[in-house]
Amino acid sequence: MWVALAFLSAFFLGCYDVNKKVSLTGNAVIPVLFLNTLISSLIFLPFILLSYFTPVLDGTMVYVPEVPPDQHIAVFIKAVIVLSSWLPGYFAVKNLPLTITGPIKATQPVMTLLGALILFGERLNLYQWTGVILSIASFYLLSSSGKKEGIHFTNNKWIFFMVLSALFGAMSGLYDKHLMQSLDVMTVQVWFNVYQCLMMLVILLLLWYPRMAKSTLFVWKWNIIFISVFLIIADWIYFYALSFPDSMISVVSMIRRSNVLVTFTAGALFFHEKSLKSKALDLLLVLTGMVFLYLGTR
Repeated sequence: MWVALAFLSAFFLGCYDVNKKVSLTGNAVIPVLFLNTLISSLIFLPFILLSYFTPVLDGTMVYVPEVPPDQHIAVFIKAVIVLSSWLPGYFAVKNLPLTITGPIKATQPVMTLLGALILFGERLNLYQWTGVILSIASFYLLSSSGKKEGIHFTNNKWIFFMVLSALFGAMSGLYDKHLMQSLDVMTVQVWFNVYQCLMMLVILLLLWYPRMAKSTLFVWKWNIIFISVFLIIADWIYFYALSFPDSMISVVSMIRRSNVLVTFTAGALFFHEKSLKSKALDLLLVLTGMVFLYLGTR
C-alpha cells in the first residue's frame, strides 16, 4: 500500500514542479515562494479552526490535534530544513531547464539511502538494490546530458544551488521518518507550512521588499495557486505512506523522485527543451529502476 502511495505522490510532485517552473519563469523568486507557503497555510486554516473549536473533524483523517510545545518545536525544525531546500531550489528551477533540475534533484534519494542505512538500520533486498543502482545510474546519465546544452556543472552557480537543495531535501526525508514515528500526518503537514509562511514573510520584508525596485518584478500567475494545491496533495500522500510501520524512507524517497518523468514530459511538450533523444534511454532506466523497487516490496 505505501509503495503505491509513494508513486501517486510522485505524480503530484511532478505536477507541482511543472507549475513551479511556469510560475518562476521571468518572475521574482521570493514573492512566489512566499505566496506558495501563504496559500498552503490558508488552505489548512479551516482544518485548524474546525479541529480546535468544533467536533466536526474528530476521528477523521484531516483532524489537526493539539500538540505540546516540544512537538511544535520538532515541526519547526522540519520547516527550517525544508525552507533551506526550497530557497536555493526555486532559484535553480528559475534559471535551469526542467530536464536538468529534475535529474539533479533525483540524486536526493542516494543521500537519503545512505542516511537511512546508517540512522534507521534499513536493509534492502536484491530487487530493491537493483532498482536503486539502476535509478542512480539513470540520474547520473541524465545529469551528464546537460553538458550538451552548454551547462557546465563545475562552474554554474545554479547547479550548486540545485545540489544544495537536494542535500537539504535528503535531510528532510530522514527527519520525516523520525517525525512520523511519533506525530500524525496533519500535525506535521499543517504546522510546517504555517511556520514556513512566517519565515518567508520575514525574508520577504527584510530581503526582497527593500530592494524590490532593483530586482526582478513580481508578476501574478495563476499557476502559483496550483503550486500549493499539488504540493499539499503530494505531501499528504507522502506523509501518509511514511506512517505505515513497514514503510522504508529510502524506497519512498527514491520512488518520489520518479516525478522526473512528469517534468521531462513537460520540458519536452511545453518548454521545448533540448537534447531530449539522449535523455530518453536514461528515462527508461528510471522506469526500470522503479519496477524493481516495486517488486522488492511485494
